[in-house]
Amino acid sequence: MAVIREPSKVERRRVTIYPAEFAAGFEGRIKRALGNAGGLTQFGVNLTTLEPGAPSAHRHWHAKEDEFIYVLDGELTLVTDAGEEVLGPGMAATFPAGEANGHMLVNRTGAPATYLEVGTRSADEDVDYPDIDLRLHKRAGKVVFMRKSGEPVP
Repeated sequence: MAVIREPSKVERRRVTIYPAEFAAGFEGRIKRALGNAGGLTQFGVNLTTLEPGAPSAHRHWHAKEDEFIYVLDGELTLVTDAGEEVLGPGMAATFPAGEANGHMLVNRTGAPATYLEVGTRSADEDVDYPDIDLRLHKRAGKVVFMRKSGEPVP
């Protein structure tokens, strides 16, 4: 068991695992891996802040991993195949594994917005990015990015 008394002091990261050609624009996304800090291995929990103008990710969907977000403060725009919806404090959104509905969050306001992000940790996964020429393929925990043609992305 672990108690994280000051989640805002957990080490923050602004980096992304996207390949270089897809990595720009995520400098305003700050993640604090609370699940890692607490020793969790079966699912991840991030305390994520999006600065004004920042996106959470490229629009994507997971074949095997569920995702859940809960807005703590600020205002975020959820972008999905169905369009856009504004989410505020106390609102949540779920993204079931295998549901081919690309999603992302964007902070279109002038103030930071913070949310909890919870997701399954599967050793094997496929992620599709419908708006860009990118797919993620993970087997036994090893991630490989590729183009939709199957060609690896450096």
